[in-house]
Amino acid sequence: MGSIWEIDFYSRPILDANQKKVWEVLICESPLNVETRTDSLFRYAQYCSSTQVNSGWLRTALQEAIAKAGEAPIKIRFFRRQMNNMITKACQDAGIPAQPSRRTLFLNQWLKQRMEEVYPQETGYQGGTNPSVRLERPLPQRLPDALEGKQWVFVTLQAADFAEMTEWEIGFGEAFPLELAQVSPETRIPGVLIFSPRALPIAGWMSGLELAFLKFDTSQGERLVLETGATESWILANIKNPQTLAEAKGFEEAKQQANGVHFIGVQSDPQAESFAGFWLLQEVNLP
Repeated sequence: MGSIWEIDFYSRPILDANQKKVWEVLICESPLNVETRTDSLFRYAQYCSSTQVNSGWLRTALQEAIAKAGEAPIKIRFFRRQMNNMITKACQDAGIPAQPSRRTLFLNQWLKQRMEEVYPQETGYQGGTNPSVRLERPLPQRLPDALEGKQWVFVTLQAADFAEMTEWEIGFGEAFPLELAQVSPETRIPGVLIFSPRALPIAGWMSGLELAFLKFDTSQGERLVLETGATESWILANIKNPQTLAEAKGFEEAKQQANGVHFIGVQSDPQAESFAGFWLLQEVNLP
């Protein structure tokens, strides 16, 4: 499997000599498993004048990044929906599929670091927030009947247990090094296991969704929601049983204590020793 990249192309809190916002492209490699060393991941950054902001400039920057990396990624993830058309066209013109995704964990951390340490050092820096346009999100969708799990349970694992994740038998999945989320080996990581005789088709379907995170949602009833892509979400289960409701609240509390880290696994039955699918996830606040 080739590499996956993450991209952000947006204005920064810096004004040029003409008092116009300076733009910047950030490109980095996605960490794909728990053993990835973040200091070895590819990164590329370049400022852009507001008069040059277009898909052609971005395509050229992508081509320069590919030349620097030595190979092109198999796809590029981006979280900023208002840049959808420009990023998608630039990536397509460079011959790379673009995927709206909130699974941009390394990019988010890098962007935060630059906001705190790099931009304030630039001439023309403007303190305060750099607002992003907030777009409406669609309501959660109901899962297709064929993809509903026969049974599911809340579980927890210790962060240290994920050190051996590369040795687990997993059909579909993705992870990241827990150092990225700054959790200790003793931290309890909450998760949900889904059991179904159709575990492999369910895991295959989920693998194409750009999984973002799971959450216990109380905005319209009480339910477990799977967030995917840039804005999509799916109702995994409506929760009515008092005991399950307590477990769902415990899941959210444990997730917060683990800096948003959690997981979702898909197995054929509770006795299975392999996973049709397993994803390590993190809920983070995007810019």
